[in-house]
Amino acid sequence: MGCLIAAVALAVPRVLMFVALLFTDWFGRSFDTHLWPILGFVFMPYTTLAYMAAMLNNNHSLSGGWLALFIFAVLVDAGHFGGSGLTYRKKSKNP
Repeated sequence: MGCLIAAVALAVPRVLMFVALLFTDWFGRSFDTHLWPILGFVFMPYTTLAYMAAMLNNNHSLSGGWLALFIFAVLVDAGHFGGSGLTYRKKSKNP
């Protein structure tokens, strides 16, 4: 069950980004190049979505509540990387 929840947590932001790419012009309005959305799709999808929302709704500035949302998204994305490393270290110590 835990693996299913983790798989859904990893898939949902990427599916949302793909739907936004197909049906809206939000990426073109939020980012100057195509590189950042592609890197965000692969490595930090929650952060990419938060940044896109901030740029669209706050006149291309990252401030206030949008900054708090962005920081939270960075922490969530970084937690995925750190959490997997912690799990690996626990498993390697206790075989």
